[in-house]
Amino acid sequence: MAAIRRKTFAAAFSALFALGTALSPASAQSLIRDAEIEETIRIYSEPIFAAAGLVPENVETYIINDPTLNAFVAGGQRVFLHTGLITELDRPAQLIGVIAHETGHISGGHLSRTQEALAGATLPIIIGTLLGAAAIAAGSPDAGIAGIQLGQHVAQRSVLAYSRTQESAADQAAVKFLNATGQSSAGLLETFDRFSDQEVLAGRNQDPYVRSHPLSRERIGALENLVNNSPYTDRPDKPDHVTRYNMMKAKIIGFLGKPQTTFRIYPESDQSLHARYARALAYYRIPEIETALAAMDELVAEQPQNPYFHELRGQVLLEFGQPANAIPSYREAVKLAPHQPLLRVGLAQAIIATENPGTNKEAMDHLVKSLRDDPENFFAWHQLAIAYHRDGQVGMADYATAERHYRANNLGQAQVHAQRAIKVLPQGSPAWNRTLDIQQSIQQSQKKKRRS
Repeated sequence: MAAIRRKTFAAAFSALFALGTALSPASAQSLIRDAEIEETIRIYSEPIFAAAGLVPENVETYIINDPTLNAFVAGGQRVFLHTGLITELDRPAQLIGVIAHETGHISGGHLSRTQEALAGATLPIIIGTLLGAAAIAAGSPDAGIAGIQLGQHVAQRSVLAYSRTQESAADQAAVKFLNATGQSSAGLLETFDRFSDQEVLAGRNQDPYVRSHPLSRERIGALENLVNNSPYTDRPDKPDHVTRYNMMKAKIIGFLGKPQTTFRIYPESDQSLHARYARALAYYRIPEIETALAAMDELVAEQPQNPYFHELRGQVLLEFGQPANAIPSYREAVKLAPHQPLLRVGLAQAIIATENPGTNKEAMDHLVKSLRDDPENFFAWHQLAIAYHRDGQVGMADYATAERHYRANNLGQAQVHAQRAIKVLPQGSPAWNRTLDIQQSIQQSQKKKRRS
């Protein structure tokens, strides 16, 4: 992992995100996007956010492709969870407890200096800064420096490290939020118990969560007292939470793990829905496409109202050169979950891949609707640029490309395409005004950089 991590940090701004239509295998230390996983995390998180007095829609949660156990908040109301946290924990209450603890850091205003420094930053800058700081803490200063772009403005120690006082306050807040939502806080205690013996290890041998969230037996004892005094301590996980957790865990392992590992964790003797889901993904990864599609067809037949089974079938067909055959599956997914912007991107991508001029407008419509709800999706902006270009809307294609690069913090390329777009777009149009905003923002960033 160390060698991969170094290479990835060095390219933190050019290859940080895997922002596709569905979760896909990605290099270490990248963000992943998946509608099903994001829905599950949202269902777990929103009651906690509301109990903390936050507006759930204003809190953003991101999943980082990293097998280590870690979670943190940064850049305002942003929660980051490692895939390793999801796959290594045993049940929903443990993950929900961590989310509640991180929410305690947000509501408590912890790391305020760091939050102020990062609040106005783009997501790539935030991730690059945080991952760079984590590399320094893990003993890889060269890699860390490559990942930090706010270097002089954000001290490494303040990026990821909380004080013991703040940790205790976040523990108390977490139990309060869990009690308010009628959930057991025992899961949080279980999670901390598994970390309790790691403080004697050297920093590079500890899980990142231990380095960034200092533990002590006293702190765990105080949390245990809070948990034991809760009226909901013995309340079990909700069945729906368990089902969703099992499916999410199987999906991450199936997509990101080695197929042989997936088959070991989910052997043929396990005929549960989530085990069959994981094996279908492993067959797709090998790739044994016919076997994967047969397994997915069984899943669709068993749960025809599950949009994510249809989405996955569409993704496999699209990625293996059958976009026309993928479209019906994506259409069904969008029909079943019209509120999911990532599903619309998948459908639009399949439509564009058929190179049928008669359906190009439909693709644009889906992409515009998706970006209205999810404007940070760089891949969607890229697909929209393709669709505009095929439709002969050169100015709009350059605008979409400028938007894509601007949001990815590739300011040089954003400037080039914004300059092209501004020359041909109708003056005063929404796209023209937005392109002008991009240009002005880039110019202000360049002035700040020259002054620093």
